[in-house]
Amino acid sequence: MKALVMRGQGDLSQLEVADVPQPAVTRRHDVLVRLRAASLNHLDLWTLRGLPGLSPSLPHILGGDGAGVVEAVGDGVAHLTPGQRVMLNPGVSCYRCEYCLSGEHSLCETYGLLGEHLPGTMAEYIVVPDQNVVEIPTLDPELTWAEAAAFSLVTLTAWRMLVKRARLRPGETVLVWGVGGGVSSTALRIAKLMGAYVVVTSSSDEKLARARELGADATVNHATEDVVKEFRAVTGRRGADVIVENVGEATWERSLRLLNRRGRLVTCGATTGAQVSIDVRRLFWNQWTIMGSTMGSWRDYREVVRLLGQGHLRPLVDSTYPLDEAVQAVRRLEEAAHMGKIVVEI
Repeated sequence: MKALVMRGQGDLSQLEVADVPQPAVTRRHDVLVRLRAASLNHLDLWTLRGLPGLSPSLPHILGGDGAGVVEAVGDGVAHLTPGQRVMLNPGVSCYRCEYCLSGEHSLCETYGLLGEHLPGTMAEYIVVPDQNVVEIPTLDPELTWAEAAAFSLVTLTAWRMLVKRARLRPGETVLVWGVGGGVSSTALRIAKLMGAYVVVTSSSDEKLARARELGADATVNHATEDVVKEFRAVTGRRGADVIVENVGEATWERSLRLLNRRGRLVTCGATTGAQVSIDVRRLFWNQWTIMGSTMGSWRDYREVVRLLGQGHLRPLVDSTYPLDEAVQAVRRLEEAAHMGKIVVEI
């Protein structure tokens, strides 16, 4: 089968579309999916460039998100049959340990992500556990393959950050950095769905205009404006109750300056650097909560899929590429010119 693979860690020169062995059902709870679309995440760039402690077998197939048709199932699979339109939850765990049973799947010792620790979705076929496969909800108009592939990772991540970790409440004020990215644009929509007042940033006026169309209450260009000054101006000098962070070093100090007393900062990434600092006196005096978040649980995923079935949080697709042009799709991701998800159609 054809797949987008990395031959080694480094830059885009390590990527190519190549023929690799097709996977097969070998265990009772395996599901073989013929993929119709897969979407990129910033995680794919991190995997390509090299993450500490991550040494995937090469050649390694990228891609965490995917949607397609069930091709075959193991004899222990009861809820799926060949021919169903499905999409995938990228986080794979054991589903049996204390963390999995308590809904903290990402803390499982065997936890891994498609495209990072495990073979990914940028391929014609993939085998995953049946726990990671759900039928695509029926909507009018019907979800395209590109939309279905663009849904899972960013929606699950943003939902976990805002709902389960930060415990966002109606009427609270939220700051979302870098609204062009998939997690950030989804966080905007989830926060609005929950009744929050949302301020977003971007270095692109076009992306900020699109964010206002999606419901942002206020926008700030973090390349040309003073984010701290403008945020305080639009909120009546009030701080943020919740800050959604995935940038790291470049925004950390400003995030802390804008965090309200008893505010919560939740982070899932460090695209500009991983080393940050904090004055612990400000931490305890202001009674801040600073927390990390990674993906979400099996129950979280079912909840966001249920919301999708009700017509909420329909994915934003920036652009689509055929599999033969998948390296160009990764280049667009690297250039950070996108608003929404970049999808590879297979």
